[in-house]
Amino acid sequence: MEMVGGPSAAGQGAAFHIEEVRWVRHWNDHMFSFALSRPASLRFRSGEFVMLGLRNGARPLLRAYSIASPAYADELEFLSIKVPDGPLTGRLQKIRPGDEVHLSRKATGTLVVDALRPGRRLVLLGTGTGLAPFLSVIRDPHSYERFDHVVLMHSVRRESDLAYRDLLETHLSDDPLVGEEARDRFVYLPVVTREPFPRSRRISAMLEDPGAWTGEGLLPLDPAHDRIMLCGSMSMIADCTTALERLGFREGANSSPADYVIEKAFVG
Repeated sequence: MEMVGGPSAAGQGAAFHIEEVRWVRHWNDHMFSFALSRPASLRFRSGEFVMLGLRNGARPLLRAYSIASPAYADELEFLSIKVPDGPLTGRLQKIRPGDEVHLSRKATGTLVVDALRPGRRLVLLGTGTGLAPFLSVIRDPHSYERFDHVVLMHSVRRESDLAYRDLLETHLSDDPLVGEEARDRFVYLPVVTREPFPRSRRISAMLEDPGAWTGEGLLPLDPAHDRIMLCGSMSMIADCTTALERLGFREGANSSPADYVIEKAFVG
């Protein structure tokens, strides 16, 4: 997921690696994924983001992207929107295997389980490319060590925007590290808001309606045992934050873990 309006590379010096593009997958005209080689020195927690960029004159233009691969992976995977006239995205969507991308030396972010208090259920709520950090979290054994159940709700406008649907519906159960846990403890709830689809209500509307969760065979959200991560459009985050606060949830951070966390700078 790309942070819109992130800082440029001015003043960054040599604070980045230059990594090779391993593969690219175009989901549709709106979204694509790609993977980079991973420098041996890079350490991150599943759910964090890094700065990525392409050469732009003397210095690269950098933007923040959530890492979609789990913390143990050998390569770094990303999910991005396509913006034809975007300063970075307009060029990044044209990359091919073998091309080079600039990568910051450090990762950071609050969409990590360490920023949440202990609980029984981890609920991941994302729109668009806000799915990216959650792809990392659901493939990390640490998530299943911390929580009994993991629920991912991904909302998009069009059914073709449901990137990674095969992984989430079928192949996660085959994962060598989390497959056994995922088969019994992971729930995927896709949402499509602008086309006919079995699940079409906006995430914020479902938070306001406890019966919506019961209809999914899930218990309504409860701050006593549920922990929430939010990533996606600013409107979704604003509406969901209001709903969660009304339900008694408190926002957490790395320095003060609580009931829910967000990445405010991301727009998906």
